[in-house]
Amino acid sequence: MTERSTPAHAAAEARLHAVSAAFADLPGVVMPAAGPRHFGTATLRVHGRIAAFTPEDRLVVKLPAARVAALLASGDGLAFPSDRPPMREWVAIVSDDTRVWHDRLAESLAYVGR
Repeated sequence: MTERSTPAHAAAEARLHAVSAAFADLPGVVMPAAGPRHFGTATLRVHGRIAAFTPEDRLVVKLPAARVAALLASGDGLAFPSDRPPMREWVAIVSDDTRVWHDRLAESLAYVGR
């Protein structure tokens, strides 16, 4: 059993699978179930690049640094990773609402897939 094998992580990963299904027909998108795991969890990719994943119990997405800063300032995001200097284009999403996840995934896929 890995450190990520917790009920909270399993729920977050299941939510990522469910929400990302809305993007399955976009060109270049590789669904979490179809692609390789990274950071010990499923990843949503576009054109071979990671757009989102679920370490522990949160959605983490890649966005422009200014957008990350805005999410951090509003309290809607947390610095990622939390145990070392944060990466400027990655943010952990605070909400577990599927509508919020959908919107952040859409933003991330548009940014990473450009």
